[in-house]
Amino acid sequence: MSMEHVVILLIAIGLSFDTFAVSVSSGLAMNGINFFNAVKIALSLAFFQALMPLLGWFIGIYVKDYVIAIDHWIAFALLLALGLKMIFESLRFSKDEVKKFNPLNLLVLLGMSIATSIDAFAVGISFAFLEIQIIWALFIIGIITFIISMLGILFGKKTGSHFGKKMEIIGGLTLIGIGIKILVQHLYFS
Repeated sequence: MSMEHVVILLIAIGLSFDTFAVSVSSGLAMNGINFFNAVKIALSLAFFQALMPLLGWFIGIYVKDYVIAIDHWIAFALLLALGLKMIFESLRFSKDEVKKFNPLNLLVLLGMSIATSIDAFAVGISFAFLEIQIIWALFIIGIITFIISMLGILFGKKTGSHFGKKMEIIGGLTLIGIGIKILVQHLYFS
């Protein structure tokens, strides 16, 4: 394995941390989720995680300064909205009328997928400068994200059945925490 492949693998693992946490939240929200629905969520997360570096790679230097200046705000806003929605719905509804955060809802799924992949867009821009083999990078990022997402959903599903609404709140707080982490990391450590 070449050094370029090792770097791509490490980047893929790093990018998948956020998708793991979102996947755990999805498993918590739908602790009865079946395999095919878990695959839908994982595929969406993996698709966007692989698509964003490609878009970044194509755009390259033309919008680098603009995207890097706002990517953290976009991710923060999406994750904050999803997290607050999850917390609000877990507190608002009784057991008889539970309307949970539904990661299979198309808008929620797209929001999660885009929010967790915005950093991958910036990585794609750097791939253009480093002349990384983009097809190989996209394949590795997509596969790693899919595997990590499936594991996260399974973990959330197994944990959620034992802890109920408290875990939904923790899942919402996790989404908000990811958004805050992205924001703080970009504002203070970039």
